[in-house]
Amino acid sequence: MIYIHSSNAQHAMNPKAKGLKDYYQKYFPIGVAVAVRNLQGDEAQLIKKQFNSITAENAMKMASIQPKEGLFYWKDADSIVSFAQKNGIKVRGHNLCWHEQTPDWFFKDNEGKQVTKAVLLQRLKTHITAVVSRYKGKIYAWDVVNEAVDDDPNGYLRNSKWYQICGEDFISKAFEYAHEADPDVKLFYNDYNTERPEKWEQIYKLLKSLKDKGVPIDGVGLQAHWSVVEPTEAELRSAIERYSSLGLKIQFTELDISIYPWEKIKRARKPGESDAFTPELEKAQMEKYAMVFKVFRAYKNVITNVTFWNISDRYSWLDNYPVAGRKNYPLLFDHHLQPKKAYWEVINFKK
Repeated sequence: MIYIHSSNAQHAMNPKAKGLKDYYQKYFPIGVAVAVRNLQGDEAQLIKKQFNSITAENAMKMASIQPKEGLFYWKDADSIVSFAQKNGIKVRGHNLCWHEQTPDWFFKDNEGKQVTKAVLLQRLKTHITAVVSRYKGKIYAWDVVNEAVDDDPNGYLRNSKWYQICGEDFISKAFEYAHEADPDVKLFYNDYNTERPEKWEQIYKLLKSLKDKGVPIDGVGLQAHWSVVEPTEAELRSAIERYSSLGLKIQFTELDISIYPWEKIKRARKPGESDAFTPELEKAQMEKYAMVFKVFRAYKNVITNVTFWNISDRYSWLDNYPVAGRKNYPLLFDHHLQPKKAYWEVINFKK
């Protein structure tokens, strides 16, 4: 591999240089998760240079769009879609139904009692119809249902409020409502730990069930919140082949590669705990990025998008989760928005 450092320090912003999207033009769109704060200044320039797909990090989630029943807040989501349209960038919608960031009012009546299945499904339909219809023709793919599978290898579906009230019907209904609102948009189920053998069978079971019932689902989103120690190449290849065997397209929807193994429990950073980006960790991250993109390229016939979760190490959701106050350095661009060694591994391949 070829490494380019200080002599190309302005590569990320150089209008004459290629970006990630250009190197992968013959493979799949390269996306990034954004907030409104990223749509100006140097971050906006980096987005336009490097990416041809964007996802709203939080602005399109239920709590952001409809914090109170019938009260829709469109400003932030509209700003992101407008930025994308002005700059010829595609938009992935994220997400329409999730057990987190759902306002409590969805599940309660005027007296604070739990609503019936019929009421909750009607509220879900109203929400999805409003959101998908507003962005019809402007958003090419939606994460319809997010993280509905349980983490317990002996379980199946997550025991969320959605499941407690509706059973598994809320999943298929969400896809049906989205399809009714925009028959042309691509619809995805999205989840994490999709490469771990202890979880992928449950995810496969759900996807097969949806396909067998004729639910309008086009693909599966594999979040790809990974680390330098997982997944292995064999696990990644097996997951892609397993899910795509159902006739589903694959999108890697929330890619980042932490320099730390995944923490199972959220905690605060311990006094004196190091978060140094050492040469050894830099090398491990570089090698992991090289491996996963090699695999991505090998499956370009079924992979239709790869999206990074946040723009650079300047800010990542991993700064506060699962260990608060610890830098994870999980992305291809550093704090100054300059390409890291892993970036060159991702773009320097035989065309």
